[in-house]
Amino acid sequence: MPAKVAVNTEQIAISDGSSFLVTARDGSINDRLPQGFFVRDTRLISYYEISLNRTPLKLLASSILTHRVALYQFTNPELRTVGGNFPEGRLIVTLRRDVVGGLHEDIHITNHHMQRVELQLMLSMRSDFADIFQVKGKQLLARGQMQTVWGEGKLMTDYQNGPFRRGLITAMEHSDSPPYYANGRLIFDVALEPGQTWGGCINHIALADGDVLEPRHTSADIDVTEAGKVLANFLDISTQLQSSNEEVASTYRQALIDMGALRIAFEDNEKSYWMPAAGLPWFVAVFGRDSIIAGLQTMAVNPEFARGTLVRLAQLQATEVDDWRDAQPGKILHEIRRGELAQLHEVPHTPYYGTIEATILWIITLAEAYHWNADTSILEDCEVALDRALTWIDRYGDFDGDGFVEYVTRSKDGLRNQGWKDSGDSIVYPDGSQVEPPIALCEVQGYVYDAWKRAAGIYELWGKPERAQTLRQKADELYQRFNDRFWMEEEGFYCLGLDKDKQQIRSITSNPGHLLWAGIVPPEQAGRMVERLFQPDLWCGWGVRTLSSLNPAYNPISYQLGSVWPHDNSFIAAGLKCYGFHEEANRIAEATFAAASYFESGRMPELFAGIERKSESFPVPYPDANIPQAWAAGSIFFFIRTMLGLEADAPNASLRLHPVLPDWLPDLALTNLEIGQAKVDLRFWREGERTHWEVTRQTGQLEVSELS
Repeated sequence: MPAKVAVNTEQIAISDGSSFLVTARDGSINDRLPQGFFVRDTRLISYYEISLNRTPLKLLASSILTHRVALYQFTNPELRTVGGNFPEGRLIVTLRRDVVGGLHEDIHITNHHMQRVELQLMLSMRSDFADIFQVKGKQLLARGQMQTVWGEGKLMTDYQNGPFRRGLITAMEHSDSPPYYANGRLIFDVALEPGQTWGGCINHIALADGDVLEPRHTSADIDVTEAGKVLANFLDISTQLQSSNEEVASTYRQALIDMGALRIAFEDNEKSYWMPAAGLPWFVAVFGRDSIIAGLQTMAVNPEFARGTLVRLAQLQATEVDDWRDAQPGKILHEIRRGELAQLHEVPHTPYYGTIEATILWIITLAEAYHWNADTSILEDCEVALDRALTWIDRYGDFDGDGFVEYVTRSKDGLRNQGWKDSGDSIVYPDGSQVEPPIALCEVQGYVYDAWKRAAGIYELWGKPERAQTLRQKADELYQRFNDRFWMEEEGFYCLGLDKDKQQIRSITSNPGHLLWAGIVPPEQAGRMVERLFQPDLWCGWGVRTLSSLNPAYNPISYQLGSVWPHDNSFIAAGLKCYGFHEEANRIAEATFAAASYFESGRMPELFAGIERKSESFPVPYPDANIPQAWAAGSIFFFIRTMLGLEADAPNASLRLHPVLPDWLPDLALTNLEIGQAKVDLRFWREGERTHWEVTRQTGQLEVSELS
């Protein structure tokens, strides 16, 4: 059993929908740090400290119980009381927090001293109503008007800045002594006989956009809230995995829980849908690229992620040119926010459209979803959006008409880089210097090729063979054009992209690995490309680095200049599988599952350091990684699908397999796998060097066969 590595060891983070709480390990909240209780992108509690007689407590332990529940255990230091000095370590103080809409707190104090004690429990709280962008960027600015009123046992704080309003009501649900309020503190007089326990329950009720979000108390064992029931149902209906490799099985289970926790619900035409938020804590919002990729990764686990993502993003598809938001007709959004800066149009996230590949990946996901669910209604619902997305590629994606899709921001507050590596410094030349946009990334051209081919199949289904033929012809022409311009013969690899002068950006990165998944790599070049991926400057043992260690800009603990991203590696592995490199795909899968075994609960973080894997080493967490994170959790499912070679053809009631289990995963079973109207349970096991399989249960019509 490997030693466990904690990610973000200094914080506790729990969430429910768009409400989340980030605290220090001791439950405190510092308004100068990226901590607080947030609802709809606004920090409602910016400072919190619990004390006895104005003396901070001593933390014994704290932990997350579920994705929405945290528990903190304290004892007392030596205290001066009206009855004299009270010795340390005689009180046990328990603080339990639930985030379900609002925030619920249970506080219990038990006296384990042999004498009576009288003291004051003090809760210091403040609200700054800062926008999430200000908190995360540590650029706090006093804005608007605020007032706090205490009355009838309730603390009511209201904030207004023009049309933007938020509020917080802190109310006692129950306490063994009544509270009073003074000097920014809720104060409780507590008197405890030996062995006696004092208890109090506090509700922090959020007021946002005219809604009153009241918290609910839940049980860590039985979550009776509506959100809890929905999560339990999600886990029940999703594809389950069993294996004698318990680390793989537990990692899969944790990924399921994480994906369930990140769901955002919405309704359309009286139908309920949900899609994944990008990640906790800072990306609990509707995203384009992140949600689409998670939908692709979870197709064999729960196809509803893809369905909800497709529908919601089609609803929010851009309809006009708006440079402030980097929007053009047909474009799929990057991110939408509901905080003060967005509502007052001080940031462009209403929504913001600065992503180059979300529109293209949306097309791919639409076609892939149909292959898994055979539901023509989703195609019909998205017909107009598909046409607009394809038009966007031609008219706005390739805005200079050179035959490649490139990006450049037109917004003064837009993202400099708009591929999945979207940090400001992520795209560099071989000498480490920054590349100035416009930039045509290599993987984006691969996505376009794949999207055109998949869209052709949809138009054939609709009885439009001419449109299908046009799309296939465009894809064939791009295939040739791309390989002529992006291939680096001396490197046996593809360049990162083309710069504004249409010259190759000859840096060695992970990006070309996605080209295998897109299918744009000629078979005769695939072998050299695969060999290059596993050279030690890219391959660190925990995965493929985002940037070669030979590049002067390489930094293994940077965000995207040498780190390892699980989702990135999952698409590279899937591409390797497509070209028949089964052992190499499994090698990446082993690295990812090995890394997961070190992280607490087998939970995959957004990224980790690209430091070399050695016999006595462990994966080093990136300090500010989001966890849970949708496409990191989704990578676990994608790796399983890749190793088993699952390819659905639901319209023809067919599931094709090409399983190659590695020696570290000798057996595996999937239950409740859904393809169209059918469900199937499958068992896989390894004998010698061969992988065998069988259907153990099936409902509905489905032909399961193995690819030769």
